[in-house]
Amino acid sequence: MSERATPQPEQTAVTAADAIRVESISKSFGVVQALEDVSLHVRPGEVLGLIGDNGAGKSTLVKILTGFHKPDAGKIFVFGEEVQLKSVTHARSLGIDTVFQDLALVPGMTVYHNMFLNREVTRGIGPFRFLSNRVMKKRSLEYLDDIGVRVPSIDAEVARMSGGQRQAIAIARSTHSDAKILLLDEPLAAMGAREGALIIELIEELRNRSDVSMIVIAHNYVHVLEMCDRVNLLRNGRIMLDKRTDETSVEELTEIVAREYRQAPQATTDG
Repeated sequence: MSERATPQPEQTAVTAADAIRVESISKSFGVVQALEDVSLHVRPGEVLGLIGDNGAGKSTLVKILTGFHKPDAGKIFVFGEEVQLKSVTHARSLGIDTVFQDLALVPGMTVYHNMFLNREVTRGIGPFRFLSNRVMKKRSLEYLDDIGVRVPSIDAEVARMSGGQRQAIAIARSTHSDAKILLLDEPLAAMGAREGALIIELIEELRNRSDVSMIVIAHNYVHVLEMCDRVNLLRNGRIMLDKRTDETSVEELTEIVAREYRQAPQATTDG
C-alpha cells in the first residue's frame, strides 16, 4: 500500500436547504481537544454515515447536535436558520432527536406505551384525565405497520422484544414524534445479521419515503455503504473525509483510516 498525502474532505455543495449544518465547531474538556474546526452538513432526506475509531469525537459531536453539550466555538444551522441549542428539549422542539445505544425505552412497558412515552394521549375534562389506550394502540400499530416494523404484539412488553425490534421501536418513536433530524448512535452494535438487517431495512424505508435526515454513527463500513448516502471520517476531532458512498468502497475507507492512523498521533476524547 503506497503512502500518499492526507486526503482533504471534498467540498460538497452546502445550501440554506440543508436540514442541519455545522460550521467550525470546536469543543474541549480541560486540556483534551475533543473537536476542532468541524464542519458538516446533511440535506433533507439524506443519510450521513459518521465513522471514526473510539476517541475520535463522534459522541461529543452528537451530544452537541442534540443540545446536551454547548460548543466552545462554531455555528449550527437547522433548515437554514442559525440556532444555539440550549438543551435536549430545545433540540427536540426543532425536530432533532437522538437514539442512543441504551435506547431510553422502558422495558416493563408495552410497545404502544413506549411509542407515546412522555407525550401520552389522554381524554377527559380539566384535571380529570385518563390515558386513551385505545387511541395510542391504534396509532402505534398503524404507524409501525406503515414503516414496516413488525412486533409480536402492540400490547407486548418491550422487555420481550429482540434487540433489533427494540432498536426499531426506538427509531420509530422518534420519527413518529415528528423528528426531522435523527441521530443514531451505533444502531447495529452487538446485533446479529438478522437483527442488523431489520434496522438497515428500516433506515432504507425511512430514507425512501420521508424527508427525515439521519446521521448514523457506525464502525462497520459495509453497513455504512449500504445505509448511507455520504460518509464522513472523524479523526482526532477533525473531519478528514467527506465522500459519497457510491464513489468509495470498503477497501478505500479501510486504507484511508489506516493511513490516517499511521500519519497522526492518537488523541483521547470521549468517542
